Amino acid sequence: MEYLTVRDLRSEPGRAWKRLAEEGMAVVTNHGRPQALMIDVDGATLGQTLEAVRMGRAMQALAAMREQAAAAGLDGLSMEEIDAEIAAARAERHAR
Repeated sequence: MEYLTVRDLRSEPGRAWKRLAEEGMAVVTNHGRPQALMIDVDGATLGQTLEAVRMGRAMQALAAMREQAAAAGLDGLSMEEIDAEIAAARAERHAR
């Protein structure tokens, strides 16, 4: 994986774009911390690339929710318990 700094992008943009084209992907760092992910795209497949990125982010969110549920001991609830939790949340929302 290629790493580019914000300074690289600002001071030598041509070199940064060339490296991105060669590697296909690059992590942009700011003060040594990952800030963004750059992906070389083709105009013909831009929609597919965006969809893949969105799906990846959704999978990350789902994994985080599952980890939170496991940490709270909620990963072993039965369907009846899940339905009761949903009903309670809805009742609380409607009471507001």
